[in-house]
Amino acid sequence: MTLMSEKIKAELLSLGKIDVEQTLLPPPRMSTAGPGMGIQNIFFSSGGFRVRLEVSKKSPLKMVRKNDHAVIIQDGREIVEGVIEEVVAHCPGQVYITISERCIYDCQFCSVPGSEGKVKTLEDILAIVEDAKKRGHLEVISLTSGIEVSPDDEIDRVVEIVRALAHYGVPIGVAVHPAEGSSKRLKEAGVTEVKYSVETMDPDIFDRICRGHKGHTLEFILESLQEAVEVFGRNHVSSNIIIGLGETDECVRKGVEYLAKRGIIPVLRPISIPPGRRESLKGAVRPSPERLLKLTRMARRILRKYGLSPGESRTMCLACTGCDLTP
Repeated sequence: MTLMSEKIKAELLSLGKIDVEQTLLPPPRMSTAGPGMGIQNIFFSSGGFRVRLEVSKKSPLKMVRKNDHAVIIQDGREIVEGVIEEVVAHCPGQVYITISERCIYDCQFCSVPGSEGKVKTLEDILAIVEDAKKRGHLEVISLTSGIEVSPDDEIDRVVEIVRALAHYGVPIGVAVHPAEGSSKRLKEAGVTEVKYSVETMDPDIFDRICRGHKGHTLEFILESLQEAVEVFGRNHVSSNIIIGLGETDECVRKGVEYLAKRGIIPVLRPISIPPGRRESLKGAVRPSPERLLKLTRMARRILRKYGLSPGESRTMCLACTGCDLTP
């Protein structure tokens, strides 16, 4: 049996998609979070690693059944064997809920702004959490959200929801766009960890792909991350850096160092180009396995340098690891 290694996972992440034998497909669960919104995914686990792959007939990878396991094949060759993981809500092991499936911002890497998705009510969210509890799957709650009206309005909504969920006594992670004073408010409501994503540490790329919305600047996000560390502590604040937007490796290195020095854990996320965004993301390319490994090993050295440990994180992407090569 060939188990997943860091190298094999990098190869799978570089492709990002897989054709899955029909009998292996779990009940359809479309992602409602961020760039992957509306896409069916599958989580595959092997050798202590987990990877999330988009289900697609056009992939050179094929997942087939082998006894009580699943095998991934490429060019007629078995490359790794493992198991398909059950998704609780969006990912294994966590009740991960998207609150607002719509957004006023128009970030070019994201499919959410082009949708008129649902905005879940408190009752909707409590029903999802209660269902997970009844099935014995309530260990972690993670919340993410687009922005229906404004960042401040969204923080108000999240605070209300977290207060209603706090009595479950499990860690709660929140990934949202920051607003003035949002970290203190979220902490007081009962949040364990936060993620405010910079998306890129290249200012020119940020301005191009995020279109310079008022209140949506790289500078404000970085200031909010620094404030979040003061509120939540080191190892409990994270930020996505998308890889493949045209940034250089040196830009990524400097960005990782900047964040880690301030107690923020960077999550290096391979670009997913949503349908309908190919023209505006011309030049974006999913990173090669070699680049993913190089950047991950670089990030690992920098995190050790500043005494940060992703393993201490209990919620959201750092606890899941499916979409990234988490150091």
